[in-house]
This record gives sequence, C-alpha cells and structure tokens, in this order.
Amino acid sequence: MLDIAIIGSGPAGLSAAINGVIRNKTVKVFGNDPTTSYIYKAEKVDNYLGMVGVSGKDMIEQFITHAKEIGVEFHTGKVIEIFPMGDSYTLNVENTFIEAKTIILANGITKERVLPGENEFLGRGVSYCATCDGPLYRGKTTVLVGDSEMAEEEVNYLAEVCEKVYYVPLYKNLEHIDSKVQIVIDKPVAINGDSVVTNLQLKENDLNVDGVFIIKQNIPTTQLLKDIELEDKAIKVNQFMETNLPGVYAAGDCTGRPYQVAKAVGQGTTAALQAVSYLHKHQ
Repeated sequence: MLDIAIIGSGPAGLSAAINGVIRNKTVKVFGNDPTTSYIYKAEKVDNYLGMVGVSGKDMIEQFITHAKEIGVEFHTGKVIEIFPMGDSYTLNVENTFIEAKTIILANGITKERVLPGENEFLGRGVSYCATCDGPLYRGKTTVLVGDSEMAEEEVNYLAEVCEKVYYVPLYKNLEHIDSKVQIVIDKPVAINGDSVVTNLQLKENDLNVDGVFIIKQNIPTTQLLKDIELEDKAIKVNQFMETNLPGVYAAGDCTGRPYQVAKAVGQGTTAALQAVSYLHKHQ
C-alpha cells in the first residue's frame, strides 16, 4: 500500500512527490504524459524565481529529472475513480487497483461539463476506459468520444473487439485511426437509453449504439472522487490544502486561481507535508 498517491504530474504533483519522498514515504505519481500539459507548451516562463526566460518544456523536464533522481516513482495510466475504503483509498487505474493511505489531487484544470445522460448511464453503457470495458462489447456497436490524440489508442483497441466502432473526435489533426473505425465529425448532445444506453445523440445525427466511451485528458474531479467539495468549480481547500475528505489534499490549478507555477509548487509542498503529518497521526 502506498503512503501517498498523487494524481497529476505537473508542477504541483511533482513538488508534492519530491517532498513526500524526502520524508521517507512511499509515493507514486499517476498522470498523463507531461507533454500534454499547458505549461509544457509555454514558449517562455519569466515569473518563476531563479529560472528567468526558461521554456515550459525545459522547466517541466528539469522538474521531472529532479523527481526521478531522488526516487519518485511514476505510473503510466489514467486514474478512472477513487474509492474511500475506511482508513484508506483504492484507485482504479484502468482496471489496476492500487491502495493508498492518502491522496493528493494535483489534476489541473478539469472540465466538469458532462453530457445529459452521462452520469445516469455510467456503468450501464457509458465508460471512461476502453481497455477496461471494451471486452464487454465484443461483437457489438460502440462509439468513442475523444478530446485529444490520447483517445486514438483506445478507439483502435475497440476496433479489435467490436463489430462496429464510431469515433467522434473533439479535436483536429487526427493521426493514427484504424481503417475499421468510422469517423463522425459532429458534436455530442446527449446520451439516451432505457435501462441501458441505446443511442448517442449528435447535433446533426444520431448513432444507435450499445456503448458510449468518453475519453478525456482529465476525468472531472467530481467523477474521480465522489463527495469531494467544490467551490467556484475548483476543489475547496483550507490553508493546509486539506479537502473535506480525510487524508485527501489538493494542490495547484485544481484549487483555482491564480494559475501560476510558483503557487502550484508551494501548494504541492504544503499538501505533501500535511499528508506526512496525517500519516504520523494515524499510524
């Protein structure tokens, strides 16, 4: 079991990880490829102390190098959901289940907007992980809605197991899509069904399907960890980065403005130190 599981590999998550490891805790970072982050794409960053004019790419690479050199472990894979288990938490990482005593959410800015029917049919035809739930639709018809190139691997996997697969990309410049996938350029409006999903309603079309897969770069926080308290669409924290859930902390852009690297790094440090203090009190 991990002492600290960190969701997010940006400045806040990396700062938290470094400070957790320094305090001799077992720490693992779960996050997307850093090249997908906003800061990585910044041409120049001038407001971070001691790194004048550094590119976002160089800054993140230095942060990652630092983390790896002191022994921070990284887990490639998207955290689909986190379940409270009494004195600990269980992370569903694309159908791999990992236990942790504390959680630090550093998952950046997430879009909380969901489609009508998305929550209602979650687990009854709606899924956030093709590699997890794709086999349930072997020989059936599915549609995958993806907001970035990261979704392409998952839609190609569905093409291997499903009879028919539609792909609704919400981005431009498609790269590697299996020829068996039917691409539909349209905007999702709602997910419909009775006891299970039967239809994805689009602005210009309707697709009759058995399953709808929604692949986002970031899972909305309220779906990632139910009962987490938000304020102005950001995770509500106090000065110690504590959320309303015991042993759960948050740091960085997910806690709201200002969206600055220095703030993220400072909050990451505070969150890690508070998690360490919590662990010592609950030994």
